[in-house]
Amino acid sequence: MTQKVPQSIPMLDLRPQYASIREEVQAAIDSVLDSQQFILGPQVQALEREIARYCGARYAVGVASGTDALILALAASGIGPGDQVLVPPFSFIATADSVSLLGATPVFVDIQPDTFNLDPARLAARLTPRTRAIIPVHLYGQPADMDPILAIARQHNLKVIEDCAQALGSTYRGRKAATLGDLGCLSFFPSKNLGGCGDGGMIVSDSEEMDRRLRALRNHGCVRKYVSQEQGWNSRLDELQAAILRVKLRHLDTWNAQRRAHAARYHNLLLAVPGVATPKVPPGHVFHQYTIRVPRRDRVQQFLAEQGVASTVYYPVPIHLQPVYASLGHGQGDFPESERASAEVLSLPIYPELTTDQINYVAETVGMAARQWGASA
Repeated sequence: MTQKVPQSIPMLDLRPQYASIREEVQAAIDSVLDSQQFILGPQVQALEREIARYCGARYAVGVASGTDALILALAASGIGPGDQVLVPPFSFIATADSVSLLGATPVFVDIQPDTFNLDPARLAARLTPRTRAIIPVHLYGQPADMDPILAIARQHNLKVIEDCAQALGSTYRGRKAATLGDLGCLSFFPSKNLGGCGDGGMIVSDSEEMDRRLRALRNHGCVRKYVSQEQGWNSRLDELQAAILRVKLRHLDTWNAQRRAHAARYHNLLLAVPGVATPKVPPGHVFHQYTIRVPRRDRVQQFLAEQGVASTVYYPVPIHLQPVYASLGHGQGDFPESERASAEVLSLPIYPELTTDQINYVAETVGMAARQWGASA
């Protein structure tokens, strides 16, 4: 090894980010504690306005998690028992789980091998008379190819609900993700590009009717205090999280720019390494993850760990092969691109505070591993 890094490189280290904004965050927390307003107060309302403005949408509704954002978006769209929703099988389980929790059925559509996102060319073959919606996932921070997805949705009168949990701030042909479909679902899980100090989520839309419905659904279906018009949830973003997220939102574009710069450096260092397939680096990508493909991935990952470099596999088992969906009857080979991705992907550290020396060390270590194992699958 020619690069020397004095300590191990974690997959994510949130401490440097907090140190850089500690005073701002502490002041925001103190303001909430001083107000003693903790549920659906002025901080949540302000964050909703700010997120809507940031995305270029008319409305935003804060909820308790990114998963709840998907569930409530589907419920507000009328999805329920007997319905089918098209989803990619290469994603976090919540993408499909949110469909199942409403009694509907996820119908899987394979991915594009170069973007890891839902393949629009495969949508038509998966449509049935019971199809009601499509959930494109903007995986790793790169928006799905939305124009053909939206064209199919319009043709068949389907709702499009964007799973934007990993892609806040990303753009597709000049438009912000989360505003491309009917509803956009955000996650504020701590590891996200805009992460809170706990769970949180938000739903973005341009529909006044959806906005009203979502505000009722997140609060037990209440249209006014103690009057529930329909079955709802207790899914409210709390004031402390909103206050912290408002501070962080002011820095998001800078942090995303740093992620893009890190991705470009990785790309330049790894592009010519035998056995390593680097991801695309389009201008709209915000690189929640920098994810390579490499044969004999598990051995490569083990070597990285031995050299002090953390890495993660997002995701080792595609959703159609998860035990929870065994009843759908899928098997190996049904969605080959998703299965191949699950066997080959490896995400490298890419949080904004990484140093150039750390990136160089990670890339060199990956190169050594790939030359020894990756090219000889």
